[in-house]
Amino acid sequence: MFETNVQISLRDILDSTNNAVVAVNRSGEIIFCNRQVEKFLELPAGEILGRHVRDFFPTTGLMEVMEAGQPQLGCRLSLKNSTYLSNRTPIIINGNIVGAVAVFQDVTEIHNIINELTTKNEEIRELQETLTSILELSSDGIVAVNKDYIITMANQAFASFFNKKADEIIGKHVKEIYNPIFPKAMETGKPEYGYITTLNGQEIIANRVPIRKNGEIVGALGTVVFKNISDLYALSEKISNLRSQLAFYKGELKRVHRSRFTFDQIIGQNPAFVTLKETAKRVAKNQSTVLIRGESGTGKELFAKAIYTESGRNHGPFIKVNCAAVPENLLESELFGYKEGAFTGAKKGGHVGKFELADKGIIFLDEIGDMPLLMQAKLLRVLQEKEIERLGDTKPRRIDVRVIAATNRNLEEMVAEGEFREDLYYRINVVSLNIPPLRERIDDLDLLLQHFIAIFNKQFGLRVSGIDQEAMAVLRNHRWPGNIRELENVIERAFNILEGDKIRKEHLPLYLQSSQKYKGTGSRGGLHQLIEEIEREAINNALKACHGNKNRAASLLGLSRAGLYKKLKRYKIKI
Repeated sequence: MFETNVQISLRDILDSTNNAVVAVNRSGEIIFCNRQVEKFLELPAGEILGRHVRDFFPTTGLMEVMEAGQPQLGCRLSLKNSTYLSNRTPIIINGNIVGAVAVFQDVTEIHNIINELTTKNEEIRELQETLTSILELSSDGIVAVNKDYIITMANQAFASFFNKKADEIIGKHVKEIYNPIFPKAMETGKPEYGYITTLNGQEIIANRVPIRKNGEIVGALGTVVFKNISDLYALSEKISNLRSQLAFYKGELKRVHRSRFTFDQIIGQNPAFVTLKETAKRVAKNQSTVLIRGESGTGKELFAKAIYTESGRNHGPFIKVNCAAVPENLLESELFGYKEGAFTGAKKGGHVGKFELADKGIIFLDEIGDMPLLMQAKLLRVLQEKEIERLGDTKPRRIDVRVIAATNRNLEEMVAEGEFREDLYYRINVVSLNIPPLRERIDDLDLLLQHFIAIFNKQFGLRVSGIDQEAMAVLRNHRWPGNIRELENVIERAFNILEGDKIRKEHLPLYLQSSQKYKGTGSRGGLHQLIEEIEREAINNALKACHGNKNRAASLLGLSRAGLYKKLKRYKIKI
């Protein structure tokens, strides 16, 4: 049994408390400490008593308490990586301050809990602010109610239906605002999307979803997807248009892949021509610069495209530049681009040049023999340094481009006459492919005719079976200065005027028919002079047939506009 006569001393009481108690005299010597102080200092009372308080507690405020005669309550201090809450009080006897006592309690755990709660409160506050921002940024009207139909959440997009602010409707019974349908989701427990209803007299499309917590329905959420049904129709039309565009671009992509030109599509069985194609196939696998040489209309661009298709760069771009067609003052910006503000009229943001566009792919420089000398020097630097500088810029840009050049001109003569840089000539003439003119592979004429007749039969919806013997004789005896392009134009012209299923002599251009009078007259001045006479008359006849229209005459002859102008100048033909 508990003995009621046990004597309990003050010392026993102070040693039993969880608070540490230490007292000092007027000099600051420790005159009392309880067991919690001994545990804290890890020393017995005998080694603590009589020592100055600052020996153990350097920052103690007990001395200040005695000097001021005022207690210090609720002071926080950190000792041994723990947080303590301390009360310091002066000891007063008969009106005199004779010492001070401090009681301090370890509140580390409480402090940690407070910090954790503070952190969580900050996180909750940030989350609430983020959620509020999301709700207000949403163009959809959003509203939520609890089980008692009290609006717990709404954004301004929803409140605007009623010409109110969001905080004016939050906390109110939803039926004070309007008679809603979406709270029925609490009764059915099933979400419903895209239903049509009215909101304050306005027809809308909305969603309604039950809100669940621990498996129990505690409210409902309503969202206005379309504020007006006409918006849905507009979106539907937009999607339909986008689908049409997508289908178009998919078709274009398939067409491009189908139309990738290969060496198998280059028509010709002439032995020298077959050998040339085999050489070009091998060249395509490498990275060397290629120079394709040949007369106008021989198919230089077709060879360039086939090299691209057969190369390891066929996933990159194929960029063509006709050096003869671009005005000299624009060629630099066309090839290398320009920086914004580089010159008057330079478009905002600058312009990306063809070399940059061809990065990781191939650039085809057609008619390179017509490139001005100044541009030749800049092109040489690009080929050597593998970098370009936009016009008006000082920052070089690295490029990874393979160059294929083409020309119908005699570059060796141009180098000798100072019209073409010798160093550039050697730089582009790493691998040279010489495409023979049609007159040197006339044995391919039948094959080419079959090819073009098949193409134009499909294009014109006709069933032309071939060419009669007289017309064939005319074609075989022609010198074909315009080569394959000229032949294609001749057949297309015949398709435009023929009746029946065969191409006859009268369906051929006048210049071809009249050229027969030169047959067998090569002895008059040699082959070169004969070719010039035929070309001169062919050009005159074409211009006459086209009533002086140079574009149409060039097309009829199978020449480029620039090519026709060169021949007009060469033969001194005046219009």
